[in-house]
Amino acid sequence: MKSFPRADRVAAQIQKVLSEVLKKKIKDPRLDMAVVTGVKMSRDIKTAIVYYTVSGGKGSKDEVAKGFQDARGYIKRVLASQLGLRYMPEVKFFYDASIDYGAHIDNLIRSIHSD
Repeated sequence: MKSFPRADRVAAQIQKVLSEVLKKKIKDPRLDMAVVTGVKMSRDIKTAIVYYTVSGGKGSKDEVAKGFQDARGYIKRVLASQLGLRYMPEVKFFYDASIDYGAHIDNLIRSIHSD
């Protein structure tokens, strides 16, 4: 598969700006424990898929998903002002279950070693 360095750079910039926005600007309590784990861009840079997880186990995944949906317009405006792109990509949010899966595998390994 061919690499798309501009898409990678834009994805990294979106992740940086979005992490900063979550930390300092969004006051929604549903998003307090949300952490952006990655951003993937489409080839044409028209769609940004943002992967997130919930740290600390506080808040349900559904509540955080609703929080992101409610804040989508604000997030898109802030990203547009920070990135300076001609066309602002559509932002979609997906829960990243890889950390949960890693914890599950770790628990299985520990249970095998303890037996």
